[in-house]
Amino acid sequence: MEQHNTTYAVQLYIYDLSRGMARQLSPIMLGKQLDGIWHTSIVVYGEEFFFGGVGISSCAPGGTMLGPPDSVVELGNTEVNEEIFMDYLSSLGETSYRGDRYRLFEHNCNTFTNEVAQFLTGQKIPSYITDLPSEVLSTPFGQVLRPILDSIHIAPPGGNVINGHNNHS
Repeated sequence: MEQHNTTYAVQLYIYDLSRGMARQLSPIMLGKQLDGIWHTSIVVYGEEFFFGGVGISSCAPGGTMLGPPDSVVELGNTEVNEEIFMDYLSSLGETSYRGDRYRLFEHNCNTFTNEVAQFLTGQKIPSYITDLPSEVLSTPFGQVLRPILDSIHIAPPGGNVINGHNNHS
């Protein structure tokens, strides 16, 4: 039996939802420097995959209303083929990454990309991204804002929802 060792590049797209405002305002508001309010997605097989308030979505790379990413991290390569990956995403979309499971601080786009990155490459996403919620919540202002921020569901427009419950057009 012939073996095919095809690999696929895996990238992390990083967007600053504050468009630079976090860098300017965080020292005043939080008493500590934050470089951004990060939204991340995984790019693999020529598609960008992300999680938000509507569940798991995909689009052409850079195809959401956020435009091109602020930075791109090469996470490595995967031998997982697209069919297996889409089955994996479908399973996640029906369980832990349904839209109603989205929580800004505990279960968000960065939680999703961290889990998917580990599935595809065995690598985690940078800790400055995954540590951001605890950094914000460790401040008095973060604790005051938490009830308001908990009600926010981020779902960048421009993606196609791919989880099991919403993919009938």
